[in-house]
Amino acid sequence: MSTQSNILVGCTNKVVWIRVEGKGSFLNSSGLKEFAREMTQRGHREFVVDLKNCPVMDSTFMGTLAGIALRLREIGQGTLHVINLNERNYDLLRNLGLDQLFSIDASGVADEDGIPELTSSEPDAKDRTTQAKTMLEAHEALVKADPENLTKFKDVLEYLKQDLNHAE
Repeated sequence: MSTQSNILVGCTNKVVWIRVEGKGSFLNSSGLKEFAREMTQRGHREFVVDLKNCPVMDSTFMGTLAGIALRLREIGQGTLHVINLNERNYDLLRNLGLDQLFSIDASGVADEDGIPELTSSEPDAKDRTTQAKTMLEAHEALVKADPENLTKFKDVLEYLKQDLNHAE
């Protein structure tokens, strides 16, 4: 089985479609975060994340999704929808309280004909500092989404903050 991961993106009628092919991880979170930031700056407020071909996600990736949803909440409009997820991914999101932050539909959407042709997003930045910042922001978003997550990620947050301080 390939460990290769790819994120495909497309837009239609102001809806941003994101399909994760492979594992959602810290390796592809910086690119996803930057893409979502660019789309919100362009006025897009509806995001659909398709996890049909995503077997598992790590905490950085889930935090990146939380960050997108929190940004939409901050703007005061918009929604993040997560569709076609397996039971494992559903449990991961639910256990972090993210099911309260964005909509989750395990079965997907009724009208998949409306999905645009998806293209691969830009490759992720490989520089260590960018990745560490993304990881820190993602874990902070998890805590912001549900304060109970602080106990789960306190050590990770402390490590990432120290790592960034040493890198600067």
